[in-house]
Amino acid sequence: MRHEDVIPPLLKALNENQLALAAAIEELAKWVGDRGSVDTVKNVYGALETLTHNQAFIDLSIALMMEPD
Repeated sequence: MRHEDVIPPLLKALNENQLALAAAIEELAKWVGDRGSVDTVKNVYGALETLTHNQAFIDLSIALMMEPD
């Protein structure tokens, strides 16, 4: 298998991992927020916004890479 053939599926798997981590972090942030740590939750949601902001570009880029030549 050529290295170029591995890159799109690798990026897809890394993207899925990123989404799973974001979901887990969001659950933890909710748990922390329910216990009154408002500043911490604000910081966590700020970081999650960055992930959300970049997600559309990541999805589009992976889709383009997976298109046949």
